[in-house]
Amino acid sequence: MTDNTSKATYQVLARKYRPETFADLVGQDAMVRTLRNAFAADRIAQAFIMTGIRGTGKTTTARIIAKGMNCIGPDGTGTPTTEPCGQCEHCTAIMQGRHVDVMEMDAASRTGVGDIREIIDSVRYRAASARYKIYIIDEVHMLSTSAFNALLKTLEEPPEHVKFIFATTEIRKVPVTVLSRCQRFDLRRIEPEDMLGLLRKIAGTEQAQIAEDALALIVRAAEGSARDATSLLDQAISHGAGETTAEQVRAMLGLADRGRVLDLMDMILRGDAGGALNELGAQYAAGADPLAVLRDLAEITHWVSVVQITPDAADDPTISPDERARGTAMAEALPMRVLTRMWQMLLKALEEVSAAPNAMMAAEMAMIRLTHVADLPSPEELVRKLQNTPPPPAGGGGGGRPVQQGAGNTGDTGNSGQQSGSAVAAPRGGVSGGGAPTAALAQAVDASLARFPSFEHVVELIRTNRDVKLLVEVESGVHLVSYQPGRIEFAPGDSAPKDLAQRLGARLQAWTGNRWAISIVSQGGAPTIADIRDAAENSLKAQASAHPMVQAVLARFPKATITEIRTPEAIAANAVSEALPEVEDEWDPFEDG
Repeated sequence: MTDNTSKATYQVLARKYRPETFADLVGQDAMVRTLRNAFAADRIAQAFIMTGIRGTGKTTTARIIAKGMNCIGPDGTGTPTTEPCGQCEHCTAIMQGRHVDVMEMDAASRTGVGDIREIIDSVRYRAASARYKIYIIDEVHMLSTSAFNALLKTLEEPPEHVKFIFATTEIRKVPVTVLSRCQRFDLRRIEPEDMLGLLRKIAGTEQAQIAEDALALIVRAAEGSARDATSLLDQAISHGAGETTAEQVRAMLGLADRGRVLDLMDMILRGDAGGALNELGAQYAAGADPLAVLRDLAEITHWVSVVQITPDAADDPTISPDERARGTAMAEALPMRVLTRMWQMLLKALEEVSAAPNAMMAAEMAMIRLTHVADLPSPEELVRKLQNTPPPPAGGGGGGRPVQQGAGNTGDTGNSGQQSGSAVAAPRGGVSGGGAPTAALAQAVDASLARFPSFEHVVELIRTNRDVKLLVEVESGVHLVSYQPGRIEFAPGDSAPKDLAQRLGARLQAWTGNRWAISIVSQGGAPTIADIRDAAENSLKAQASAHPMVQAVLARFPKATITEIRTPEAIAANAVSEALPEVEDEWDPFEDG
């Protein structure tokens, strides 16, 4: 009967291999060293607070400290130690969670001031059997503000026989007044090397056959949490039912094959949209979650970027040799701007896939965007292309000397007495030789600029692109001196901004795809478009003001002004535009058939 009961009481690995001494703690060397020195020097604080992510040993450390404080050794004469014997009555009772003087409280379920009042009322009594009365409060950040305030005085000046140990994953939610009364220990994420060693030790003790790359997958999925790693190892051993492989662990975790994710990344960087969609579909059919695939892509992008900056990052023990070789090759071949652009797009894609009603559709759209962007030229290539593109052939008119865009200040141009503004001009050295390719390209540029035979067409282009600010500045500040497609020369008006030539050239280049030479002269030029428009309107107003009837109205109402004039031509044009179109062969229901 006893044998059957012992076989039935299975204990999960996370509890079975929970550390019982400081020597068993993995990856927390700094905290262990501090506690050992404090115990050795008899400088044990009245309160400790443990913080860190899930599964790093906060509650376990609290229990080990409690055992160390109350351990009396096998012979019953021991003193506080960092190496509890695990055999005395206090160590045994604390390990089993039944010690009367070591009270554990879950602050997530007991958050009120009444629960803290019970502690305050009981601290005055000495420990029943142990050396210290110890209160372990887990998830202490869940206590209410009133509960924290009620605890402050007792926490600051507790009786000599009372110790407090707090554990929390949200240290920022704990009031500063509490933190200042505690000795704080930050438990770190467990490093991959230490986690691999822990899992190998547990697997060997359990006589479980599990592949090394399968352990690496578990370590990566655990994200530094020992409890997560041991729980996943427990599940993997059961899943493998013998020898557990990486493929089985990958299927258990719903992960995509890392090698196939690298293949997908290669297709994206080549701009192969069809291949990327097929590979994503194949991974989805094999059981991979689209969100997990995008996370793997983002993780690889980050890792390759870090390897490019610090090559030592490639020596991660959780990375397979094949993956390390391919990642190193990517880091050497890909420019950083491509990696950072891909990282930003993947972050956006992760948000969309998480919120989309159909994750696979959102992931496919993300693949299409990523592959489309891969074909776009880099800024350096665009600049090089612009520098190698010859300008339009010089035409008549003007005399203003164009300068390279971004040249900045205006300056004297010599005998002409003109000024040159920021503009777009020919590459350095001009166009020499007149070779056939250059001539053909110049003819193509002329043909594309032939759509703008007059300056009015340029103004209409600005209006079509709805750049209202530039339109107003051009209409009111440009005194046109000469114009031909691709070249504009003007004298700026008093209201024209200093960078008008530079911005006009940049906008025209962006809208037409060709560089424009914009020159500024100091004087001359035709009236601005606004002046011409205002002059016509003022002439009509003057004619109207001379009419006897209008004069009589103005005399009767001295403060009246003429705000708008409608000519017969404008009225007729407006009537035509608003009239209903004529309908031919309109059907008359009363007409006899």
